[in-house]
Amino acid sequence: MRLLLAPLLCLPLAPLLCLPALASAAPVDDALALFANYHQDLSKLARARDILEAELQQNPRDVDALLALSRVYFTIGDVRARTDDDKLAAYDRGRQLGKRAVELAPKNADAHFLYGANTGRWGQTKGVIRSLFLLPTVKEELQTIFALDPNHAQGHALAGNVYLELPAVAGGSVAKAEEHFRKAIAVEPRYTALRIGLAKALIRKKQYAEARRELESVLNEREPGSVADWTVKDVPRARKLLDEIKGKG
Repeated sequence: MRLLLAPLLCLPLAPLLCLPALASAAPVDDALALFANYHQDLSKLARARDILEAELQQNPRDVDALLALSRVYFTIGDVRARTDDDKLAAYDRGRQLGKRAVELAPKNADAHFLYGANTGRWGQTKGVIRSLFLLPTVKEELQTIFALDPNHAQGHALAGNVYLELPAVAGGSVAKAEEHFRKAIAVEPRYTALRIGLAKALIRKKQYAEARRELESVLNEREPGSVADWTVKDVPRARKLLDEIKGKG
């Protein structure tokens, strides 16, 4: 069993990382436009990364660039990296950037989220035994997120996945996972990764009919919060889970 963040964080950081492809006034805008459309061509992630790395060479204290690049590295780890070493390198760079953003903007909930999310995904890739030492860091970031913004949808998604993936002896709880996913959906109902997280919790509770409704709503969503994540991550996940519970309940 691997630790933390199973389907998570397909979540774009609204509105920071969901900008439409507009004529840009700054390198960060160029990168965000590429990122928003990475489903069209995964090489757009590398181009966004390169733009943001260059921007940070020039302006190392640019918090917007740090946040955007941390999210880009998270997504590279999810959808472009092919080996565990490549994934670990991407998530590690993402968490370094998130940590730097936290240092520069300690009251920015998105910074704490990205630091926690990349740290959790790095631990998930390492495996549960070798990554339990990271759990206090992730929990601390969650506490800070909710102190800053009790309705932070991505924070609730991260918390939901932590509770869902941890064994009970380490604090895991399907009930708490479900609660966090429902809170996130109440804030951001069109972010389809949230419904996949909720469906996984419902499957663990053997509530298959309700899980199917959530998964089918992912497939039927016509205005997803992130078209790129919906296309590349969420639709395949929803179909896979529906396949796995076919005939159950």
